Amino acid sequence: MIPIAKPIIGAKEKQLVNEVLDSGLLAQGVKVAELEMKFAEICNTKFAVAVNSGTAALHCANYACGIKHGDEVITTPFTFAATANSIIMQGGKPVFVDIKEDTFNIDPDKIEEKITKKTKAILPVDLYGQPADYEKLIKIARKYDLKIIDDACQAVNAEYKGMKLGSLVDATCFSFYATKNMISGEGGIITTNNEEIAELCKRLRHHGQSEKTRYEYYDLGYNYRMMDLQAAIALGQLDKIEEFTGIRRKNAIFLTNGLKDIKGIVVPTEINDVQHVYHQYTIKVNDEFCIDRDELKKKLADQGIGCGIYYPKPLHLHMHFSRFGYHEMDFPIAEKLSKQVLSLPIHPSVTEDNLNRIITTLKSCK
Repeated sequence: MIPIAKPIIGAKEKQLVNEVLDSGLLAQGVKVAELEMKFAEICNTKFAVAVNSGTAALHCANYACGIKHGDEVITTPFTFAATANSIIMQGGKPVFVDIKEDTFNIDPDKIEEKITKKTKAILPVDLYGQPADYEKLIKIARKYDLKIIDDACQAVNAEYKGMKLGSLVDATCFSFYATKNMISGEGGIITTNNEEIAELCKRLRHHGQSEKTRYEYYDLGYNYRMMDLQAAIALGQLDKIEEFTGIRRKNAIFLTNGLKDIKGIVVPTEINDVQHVYHQYTIKVNDEFCIDRDELKKKLADQGIGCGIYYPKPLHLHMHFSRFGYHEMDFPIAEKLSKQVLSLPIHPSVTEDNLNRIITTLKSCK
């Protein structure tokens, strides 16, 4: 079986975890602080705040950027539910905008028509590991005095025009979930150059109290703290992130070269001036292919090749989000692509033999 994802835990991670176990100090402590410092350095940002999930990172960022009841935040419907849920957690309304067909990311040219007096922020997603169009997004945000909260949960180590994601916008959120490009089991982190945003994220993760003045509660907060056990794994992974990224990109090139001439298979587009980190290698299976997407998924599974559909239904078609007034065909590109996308194994454990097997299987479809 070639799994769609496979965590890689090495000797370094085990050593660091054992150091924490031997210390007897398992909760948020020195390892978390070290992770925050090193991650901020990699992202070339002043602050990093570690939390216990990517969802917690998104919630903290919405809170710290001032999203309140009745506010609107513009985002994409073609993403995991946590993106939009983090807005709702603050009492805000997710205002969806359709996506670009080539990158799967939010279409900046459709944003301005959705801006109202209630709009407070834009929340793009760097889907599958490819950065959104930040030049256009930042221009819009400055024109309308909006915050930008980047959901980079699938894009650790991605770059936009030579700059690492993490320092481009007001707050950037990453995930270290067990299937991500670097992991801690569960975990996340927020990066920012704004000291106030960093402080507010720290407050929300720790029951609303400032870590500078314990037991002084300023606002509602949660237990979003990361444990040193999680941070230890993440530190070991951080040392390997360049290696992991290189292998994913190499595997992506191999797959693209092998699949690009198959009629009905559309390989991923990597836009100029970015480093796509290929959290997922996602093809589109259109009507010109000999079988439909779901049949192809079954055929691959029968051949022991793991694959995934991310995502089978855009958020606006789920009852939880349609209650905000959304209907079928509101976002036709997202709806069309949800019926075409299929992600293939791309992680660092995938071998050249595995890649050839994937290519051969797709070419053999009739």
